[in-house]
Amino acid sequence: MTFALRARTISGLGTVAAAVLALAACTPGSNTAPEETQEPTGGPSEVVTDISDVGDVTLVVWDQEVRGGQNEQIEQLNAAFMEEYPNVDIQRRTQSTDDLNATLRLALSGEDAPDVTQVNNSRSQMGQYVAAGQLLALDDYAAAYGWTERFGESVLQNSSYSPDGVTFGEGSVYGLPQVGEVVGVYYNRTKLEELGLEVPQTWSEFTDQLATISEAGETPLMLGNLDQWPALHVLGPVQGAYVDAAEVRDLGFGNAGATWTDDANLQAATTVQEWAEAGYFNDGFNGADYDAVWQSFTEGEGVYLMAGSWLAADIHAAMGEDVGFFAPPPTQEGAGPVTTGATGLPFAVTSQAEHPEVAAAYIDFITSPDAMSVIAETGNMPVVDTAEHEAPDPLNAEVYEAYGQAVGEGALLPYLDWATPTMGETLGQALQSLLAGEMTPEEFAQAAEDDYAAFVGDANP
Repeated sequence: MTFALRARTISGLGTVAAAVLALAACTPGSNTAPEETQEPTGGPSEVVTDISDVGDVTLVVWDQEVRGGQNEQIEQLNAAFMEEYPNVDIQRRTQSTDDLNATLRLALSGEDAPDVTQVNNSRSQMGQYVAAGQLLALDDYAAAYGWTERFGESVLQNSSYSPDGVTFGEGSVYGLPQVGEVVGVYYNRTKLEELGLEVPQTWSEFTDQLATISEAGETPLMLGNLDQWPALHVLGPVQGAYVDAAEVRDLGFGNAGATWTDDANLQAATTVQEWAEAGYFNDGFNGADYDAVWQSFTEGEGVYLMAGSWLAADIHAAMGEDVGFFAPPPTQEGAGPVTTGATGLPFAVTSQAEHPEVAAAYIDFITSPDAMSVIAETGNMPVVDTAEHEAPDPLNAEVYEAYGQAVGEGALLPYLDWATPTMGETLGQALQSLLAGEMTPEEFAQAAEDDYAAFVGDANP
């Protein structure tokens, strides 16, 4: 039955992908814990993969694929799915990442939850929903559809939890992502050339360039940190330059055995504070809107923008050949890059879904090999078999290369806000204060350590 579904999927995508075009993030969310904890909900006892005979079904899907290329791929795939299965009507609700995080928490605790939803991987979101029994474990579907063969462990670990939500990175699968993500450095080619600079090959070359750019009267780094989480995508690559990758993984997944207060993490915190003190960021960055700042970068402000691969389609649309991308350079030339990244928000099935078999079939469809081709064609980065897909433009080719380098030669590290139910808020506020000079690196590290150690002590006695 699985083979038959995949065969139908191929024909559906081929027909619709060429005809349907639509025009139009990865961020920490709310950290409010659920008031009640229910028993975890497992997967179905019998798996149905042929959904053509289940009758007429309305499938409510919530997503945050709001930007141009993101919206285009999901619109194409939704149309293809409904053409393949005329008995299924997708009712899509799209929201910003922050709005989705807020409304989903309320919906899951009530009676108006969607059938399928994107969920932030973090403990503050997916981890709490798993513990509350609000998401379905998808292990039976993973076996039936072959997801464990299609997706490597490095992908599945980002949406895997124990049924009680305590252990992150292993256990049952609770969702599948469509795209890979890597945090790197966008750069203005023209400005870099005018300054007589080339893409840096080592971390020291990169940091030296920041001073050179500043002395030339340009803004080295663009940052919009009003919502606090964007600065984590600056700290992450800096941390990757100084802190052992295994320790960062433990910190990011909220597993025991690491610490925020060692010399290496203090060096990372000191570095980002020194960048702020030296004026390497744009004026008023702590109060600047994230979208407004990256858009101003596309209009010629600043030289570098440290941000995620999810912006590539829109940045290329605005700048064309004048923009490039590279992974944060390693500390030693020739080594692989170490940086923040993982996957886009996975699609999960809620425990309120009336037809979980239809929901699972939808997730299988939008993450299939053919879906990966649509994802690449619309300027996004497929989470699996990335190198096998032709990038739609030179910028995305560089993004694909950076992702491949981090996965294959270096290290792709988890988002730091995933660690505990409150770490997004803790790090966001502390990092804003650190960059504003209101907190020392030691105080910043201790704030993060207090949150991490309290959680690890409770979760891993």
